[in-house]
Amino acid sequence: MEEKRLSLRENLASLDRLQFLSVLALFFLGVASIFSAGAGFDGRGSGFAARQLLWGCLSAVAYLGVLQVGYARFLSWAYRIYAFALVLLFGVMVLGMTVKGSQSWFHLGFFRFQPAEFGKIALILVLAKHFCRYPPLTLPSFLGGLALAGISGWLVLVQPDAGSAMVYGAIAMVTVAVAGAPWKYPAGLIGLMMAAVPLGWQFLKEYQKMRIRVFLDPWVDPLGAGYNVIQSRIAVGSGGLLGKGFMEGLQSKLRFLPEPHTDFIFSVYCEEFGFIGAVGMLLLFGVLFWRLIETAMRTKDSRAKVLIAGISAWIWFQMAESIGMSMGLLPVTGLPLPLVSYGGSSLLALSVALALAQSVYISTLKTY
Repeated sequence: MEEKRLSLRENLASLDRLQFLSVLALFFLGVASIFSAGAGFDGRGSGFAARQLLWGCLSAVAYLGVLQVGYARFLSWAYRIYAFALVLLFGVMVLGMTVKGSQSWFHLGFFRFQPAEFGKIALILVLAKHFCRYPPLTLPSFLGGLALAGISGWLVLVQPDAGSAMVYGAIAMVTVAVAGAPWKYPAGLIGLMMAAVPLGWQFLKEYQKMRIRVFLDPWVDPLGAGYNVIQSRIAVGSGGLLGKGFMEGLQSKLRFLPEPHTDFIFSVYCEEFGFIGAVGMLLLFGVLFWRLIETAMRTKDSRAKVLIAGISAWIWFQMAESIGMSMGLLPVTGLPLPLVSYGGSSLLALSVALALAQSVYISTLKTY
């Protein structure tokens, strides 16, 4: 007998409010930072912020739609969604537009769409379904699940978009662990990857090699590849304890900080709101992860556990990488700070993922 579906009003009343409020707070902190960062581009901050708010409205519609459909139905469509994502990832290499050396975008008139973001949702859904249908307890089933991640990850890597490909890898490793794979399989895979690093260096493009060099020492090329890292460090450090105040950051206003509204939004935020503001943002992310993990622990659906593990790995990896590269602690990859950086495709995809997580939370309420 099919379970009675809740109305949209009932779903909204049953939301995990702490998760929802933390997401909302991060989004509006992002809009404020985007507005400030864009002020250095001939006063275009209001335009960037307005477009982000528009994407926020579209994301809210998608959020409500996914919430009403429910995660279980999306899991039933997982293989079809994954196949469609592969078509998009292949299509963008043929028909996509090139931005900053990567052919990763479809230009659809008045907006651009990045299939790699949609691919993250598709990968999480298919791994959640696949690993619970074929548990990764044996080497063939372990490798079979990883092959799904490898196909989509390779299509992203050749665009080239190494940052997103790394996110796909993080999603695969966390989901396979949560699905119950013996520790020797992921440990062996990590060992093989580490052993292949010297060989992989030969296949990196020159700009990718330089990113690694400037991560180790940005003064190797202070006016070229190292410039971004140096200016970002200056922005973060100059914020001090309390920051310079909203709209008072000089690194973005004077155009010293490159890509302040996207790649280095955390640097803009730290310069204006300081160490205290940065801690506040990290606490909001902490609340979000706490609520996601709590939901995963409460649900009795093993597919839902893997689903939320994949979503958490996605958000955590991008958060850690974006903040780390802003502080010069990790190589620059161009990954956006989730919910905060300017970008419609990323915001829309995250909204769908978080709605799926909320759907799992609502389903757990019925069992208590």
